[in-house]
Amino acid sequence: MEFQKETNRIYCENEAGQVIAEITFPETESGIFCIDHTFVDDSLRGQGVAGKLVKMAVEEIQSRNGKVTATCSYAQHWLEKHQVS
Repeated sequence: MEFQKETNRIYCENEAGQVIAEITFPETESGIFCIDHTFVDDSLRGQGVAGKLVKMAVEEIQSRNGKVTATCSYAQHWLEKHQVS
């Protein structure tokens, strides 16, 4: 699975060009990024893709010296579980 990176978005498309996995993390205030959306297609469920997306987003935000917040319930749970602040 090959992920594409854009500013504040990481995603993966299938052969037909449809998005099958995606996470978005806009900068809501200066230096504060909010993970507000995580999507994984049913065909990928149970493979750890959502967790990988959140991890990649957190790493990207931290590489910018940003602070991570989340309104997405999956990301909130992941951040608590992995003690990311």
